[in-house]
Amino acid sequence: MNFSTEDLARAQVSTRLVEAQHCRQGRRLAQVISTGRRAEQVAQQARLAIARTL
Repeated sequence: MNFSTEDLARAQVSTRLVEAQHCRQGRRLAQVISTGRRAEQVAQQARLAIARTL
């Protein structure tokens, strides 16, 4: 099989685009997890504050 330079470049760009998309998805997931943890901490602090007032 004989690949042209354009074919190889196109394949390389395609591969890099897929890698970038996976990276963005990973970052998005990390942000969601972090936000969820913060929300849980805030909720716990609120529950403790309510318990102290009772």
